Formats: sequence, C-alpha cells, structure tokens
Amino acid sequence: MGMRVGVIGGGQLARMMIAPAVELGVEVRVLAESEGMAASLAATAVGDYRDVDTVRAFAREVDVITFDHEHVPQPVLRALVEAGVAVHPGPDALQYAQDKLVMRRRLAELGAPQPDWAAVEGEDELRAFLDDHGGRAVVKTPRGGYDGKGVRVVSDAAEAADWFESWDGPLLVEELVPFTRELAQQVARRASGEVVAYPVAETVQRDGVCAEVIAPAPRASERLMEVAAQLGVTIAEGLGVTGMLAVELFETADERILVNELAMRPHNSGHWTQDGAVTSQFEQHLRAVLDLPLGATDPLCDWAVMVNILGGPVDAGLTDRFAAAMSEHPTAKIHTYGKEPRPGRKVGHVNTVGDDLEDAVYEARAAAGFFA
Repeated sequence: MGMRVGVIGGGQLARMMIAPAVELGVEVRVLAESEGMAASLAATAVGDYRDVDTVRAFAREVDVITFDHEHVPQPVLRALVEAGVAVHPGPDALQYAQDKLVMRRRLAELGAPQPDWAAVEGEDELRAFLDDHGGRAVVKTPRGGYDGKGVRVVSDAAEAADWFESWDGPLLVEELVPFTRELAQQVARRASGEVVAYPVAETVQRDGVCAEVIAPAPRASERLMEVAAQLGVTIAEGLGVTGMLAVELFETADERILVNELAMRPHNSGHWTQDGAVTSQFEQHLRAVLDLPLGATDPLCDWAVMVNILGGPVDAGLTDRFAAAMSEHPTAKIHTYGKEPRPGRKVGHVNTVGDDLEDAVYEARAAAGFFA
C-alpha cells in the first residue's frame, strides 16, 4: 500500500508491529529512545520523544504517528496535530491514559463502573478515605506509573508521606477492591468509527506485572462476555480512541466488573492474539490507525494461553535456550524481544493454543520455563 506508520517508542510493542506491517505492505518507522532497543530493526531515528523538534522532524517522514507507550507529553502531541500530522490515538484520547485522575473523572461521566476513588492532596484527606473504606486503600501517582510502579497499598496515611512531599498535585486513592480475578478487554477502533472487540481474557499478575493470560476467560458467562465487550466499546467511543485499547478490569464475587486501568496501544494482555486470533492486536492496531477495515477477532481454538518470560537466564542468552524449548514443546510459539536478561524484565513470552485448557497452560508454562 505504500503507507508509512511512524511509531514513537522503540520497545517490544513497536518490534511486534513490524511483521504484520510487512505482511500488509506497510512501512514501519520507529523513533527509538536509544540505540539497540527492541525495535531496532525498524528504528530510523533515535531521539528524545519529549522534544518537539525531534518528534516533528520524525513525523515529516511518515503518514501517521502512533505509539509504543503513552508517555509523549501533551504539548508535543498537540504541536504535531497543529502541524497537520495524523496522530492516532490523538492527544484528546491519550490524556486519559496518561493521567489516572483525568481518566477516573471521564469514566465517571461515561457511567463506567469503577472502584470508589478520590483525589487527595495530603495525609488528612487520605486518612479520611481510609477511615471510610475499611482502613486500607490503593494510592497511585496519577502519571508515569506502569507494571506496579507508582502504586502502593497503604493502611496508614503516613505511608504516602514521601509522595505528598515530592509529587506536584493530588494523588489518586482508590478502594482496595476485593476482586476474585483480573480481566482484560481488548477493543480496536478506527478513525472512521468502526469498532471490534476481542473475547475478554483472564490475566494473572505477579508483583504488579502480568505473568499469564488465558483467552477467553475461563468460567466467563455469556453475560459477562457481553458486558465486558460493550464496556470496552463504550469507553473506546466515549474517549475517542483510535487504535487498540486495553481495558483492565476487576471481577468481583457477584460477577460485577470494575475498570482498573486503560492502555491505548497493543498491550501485554493481548499478546495471545498473535497466535490465538484471526487478527493479532498488532495487525489490528496498524489497520485502525491507517483507517483500514478492521480484521476478525474470532479465536482460532477454544483456548489461547500466554506466559511471559520475566528476567531470563542469568548464565546465558535467551537464544541458547531456544533449541531445547522447541524440541520439547513444538506446539509452543516463542516470542522474544531482543533484550538482555535482567531480573523482573519482560524479555519475551510464549503462546500456546488448543482445545484442552490444561494442556495449553502446561505447554506454555513448560516452554517458558526453559528461559528462566
């Protein structure tokens, strides 16, 4: 097609857009933060995404700008729009993924189910919230947090004292939801308005990081699947998202679902779609930001399982383990990110699909275990 998509951010999400772009005849160009990042295969520029001139120069060489992360400052985004650059998702949408307080207020306007929350500017206000919510709550920095960073569970207001001193503006406090499990709803929306939803998936978090995903979510009733999908569509439309949207959810014992967080890009909880759905989230994101017809979201098998490779082997490189993992688990699909192993770092993931959930879970976990 001859279209050029510029991706700001050189991480693994940009890396995983490259293969579907080749298949679509789309050229992906990447503005990486530094040399040697995961998406170095398509890195045509290296520079500071916070610098207007750097980003504007990069944008001149592409037809549309999209993102590997949500951290590009609003003034930079709006400068691109003012210059006539197609930016998807745009700054008006991205603000809700960049600032959790802004997100909470907008979701409330949309009537989306959420945990109880408040903006607190000091220990007295946090203490009052704790008193009204059983003595424990979740405190978050509104901007910049990810993978458990910028999040604390507190039972005393003094536990957030250092944040009140260092943070410019109010903090976000939320009730500690007694959830039974976490879910993720993936939705894609193109610029002209078409929206599609994937089956809701179950996610397993360890130390604030996504460790495993199962799709569709086991034991999910038809009603739950419908409610989650409609909620995702409502949020995508209400926030004006263009591209992939991941809605992270809590499920409670009485089958209510509450919105936890949002991501406006391909997301870890949607990696299963690479091998488990007709259209992967990475191809879908490219279609959406280019305003092309969206692909089918149907699962290819009854079950898809994704297991993250976290940390990696400390005594060898990841490539040293490929042959053994492939030999023992030929049905597993291994995806690595070109990153050096480091404790807690996401360096890859394994996908499996099948009609038996226990077998799919076993194969994914066992194959990922070769890279521990």
